[in-house]
Amino acid sequence: MRYREYGCPVEATLDVIGGKWKGVILFHLMDEPKRFNELRRLLPEVTQRMLTLQLRELENDGVIHREIYPQIPPKVEYSLTPFGDTLKPILLLMKDWGSEYTTKVMELRNVEPA
Repeated sequence: MRYREYGCPVEATLDVIGGKWKGVILFHLMDEPKRFNELRRLLPEVTQRMLTLQLRELENDGVIHREIYPQIPPKVEYSLTPFGDTLKPILLLMKDWGSEYTTKVMELRNVEPA
């Protein structure tokens, strides 16, 4: 786990879950563990290198767990840690806010929902 001084608690939270992909990765891990390729399919726009980097950072921050199963071919699963589970309410609020935001934007632009 990395540590540094933060100006406020929001800065610390954004340091852990901020960025384009971390929140989305955490959202997809909320219900059940996922393998790397499952996450790749769920996030087709992320590069393999970026996904690997984001997963490592989340693991280093103690919010996800990487489980390696001793089999051939190797099986690796990612899941939320108990500490990562504490992010669920935040992620669900972000989901709700994002849904409301996109609805409002579509209304302002006179676009029909898909």
